[in-house]
Amino acid sequence: MNITSADFYISNSRADQCPIDAIAKPEYAFIGRSNVGKSSLINMLTRKKALAKTSATPGKTQLINHFIINNEWYLVDLPGYGYAKRGKRETQKLTQLITHYICGREQLTSLFVLIDSRLEPQKIDLEFIEWLGEEGVPFAIIFTKADKNKAGQLRHNVEAFLRRLSEQWEELPPHFISSAERGTGRDDILGYIDSINKSMTTAD
Repeated sequence: MNITSADFYISNSRADQCPIDAIAKPEYAFIGRSNVGKSSLINMLTRKKALAKTSATPGKTQLINHFIINNEWYLVDLPGYGYAKRGKRETQKLTQLITHYICGREQLTSLFVLIDSRLEPQKIDLEFIEWLGEEGVPFAIIFTKADKNKAGQLRHNVEAFLRRLSEQWEELPPHFISSAERGTGRDDILGYIDSINKSMTTAD
């Protein structure tokens, strides 16, 4: 896929305020734990360094951010989950926001769940993916920060995570390895999105 344009479109604090187009555009949303490298990944995919705001402080994204890509589909930046320093009320508010979007947004075509490849399988990520399965949400996994691993550690962590998933899933979801710094995985992720878009066009 060749991205010729990528622009910020709108931010919303409620899922029911997200864009409604005359002809619905597919939406590909990105979510993960705080500090998983989501903004950097979005900027790498679009090749616009400041499209999604990166911050040294985790948990900054608190709105649903829509970016319009090639005037054909939306890339959606969702708030991260699992940021321990959020207060109870704020956590509940963001959980409700995420839940309403993921479960109620008809335009959501696929959700990309970002997993930090430097870590052993985390309970919060596994539980989130299990919930997606229970809700029937189509999703894929992106293992981020591949360049930050020592030799052999990337493969070990990815395989460990997929093994844990296989305990609950008969068929594993699509997964990708990425590095925002090196551009790793860009073609594969965009190719996956492109293949879905083309299949939807064919179906119509």
